Amino acid sequence: MSHETKNRLEEVGQILHRIKDATSFDAQSARLALLEQEMAKEGFWNDQERARRTIGELKRAKAIVEEIRSFERRWHDGVTLFELAVEEADAAALAETERDASALLHDALQLELRTLLSSPYDASNCFLSIHAGAGGTESCDWAQILRRMYLRYAERSGFRSKILEELPGEEAGIRSVTLYITGTWAYGYLRAEIGVHRLVRLSPFDAKNRRHTSFASVHVSPEVEDDIEVAIEDVDLRVDTYRSSGAGGQHVNVTDSAVRITHLPTGVVVQCQNERSQHSNRQQAMKVLRSRLLQLELQKRDEEITRMAGVKRKIDFGSQIRSYVLHPYKMVKDHRTEVETSNVDAVLDGDLEHFIEAFLRQSARGQSGQSGAAAMP
Repeated sequence: MSHETKNRLEEVGQILHRIKDATSFDAQSARLALLEQEMAKEGFWNDQERARRTIGELKRAKAIVEEIRSFERRWHDGVTLFELAVEEADAAALAETERDASALLHDALQLELRTLLSSPYDASNCFLSIHAGAGGTESCDWAQILRRMYLRYAERSGFRSKILEELPGEEAGIRSVTLYITGTWAYGYLRAEIGVHRLVRLSPFDAKNRRHTSFASVHVSPEVEDDIEVAIEDVDLRVDTYRSSGAGGQHVNVTDSAVRITHLPTGVVVQCQNERSQHSNRQQAMKVLRSRLLQLELQKRDEEITRMAGVKRKIDFGSQIRSYVLHPYKMVKDHRTEVETSNVDAVLDGDLEHFIEAFLRQSARGQSGQSGAAAMP
């Protein structure tokens, strides 16, 4: 029992080290001290706008630093109590420290997850779009497979999902689809999926049963709250209406209720056909547009957000973030993190947790390499 408790406490120490490394704890602590000194200066409130920004930054830094400091104290206390229990051979105390170590490990993992999901919009709902790339009918079919994968992931994760717009392929599958996925941390998790996804398989559309490679791109953007200002001028919009072409019940192909909005300055195009009325589709399309424009602005302002949102690439060979191989062997491999599995069926059924967690850890570390282990004090 004491050996297992010691191992748990050491694991907690390793996780704590990773958390401090991922959050730049030392730099955050130093910055917090500087902000507190600035607030204490005479005349701090003379510049209201600057004071507001300083207080906002101080609150964010303080929340991170104090939570980590508090947890580190708990860990040190747990290690001290364990060492005393071992030294005194106190069975009751050892049993208590075992329970405490289990609780510490659980809380450490939860804290690490929160530090991985600490970006401004990670807790938001999101819009996930899939576009077929090079490969014709093959890629359209692949886009449809990905659509099912993300719908299953959302279901497994307790998120809700809704198809806002879908454009069918000429022969099979879909050319594009936009999903609205709601739930706490939806964007935080699914931003890990941004990029080009590659499929290698024996083609069901090839009479000679030859191997084909298909591509599809995935884009994810956070839903923007109403109190976040994203300037959109009416003169910058081109609004087109058309008849819906996908699933949607009795209203499909009856009226021109589907809406396509083009933002002329940026070239961003969004569509919605799922709602029953043109007005509702326009409202939903504007939500998606605000989300996309916000992400573009974040990419311009912040290099870290740019890395999270992904670089726009050609949907073709050599640009994929992940490969799904069904022939001549079975494997899914993420080329950013090197995480791979032979259980392709589970992945295509929405089992994406290992890939997403590995990406979040890598992002949080700024791709600086593996963190070292912390020794017990």
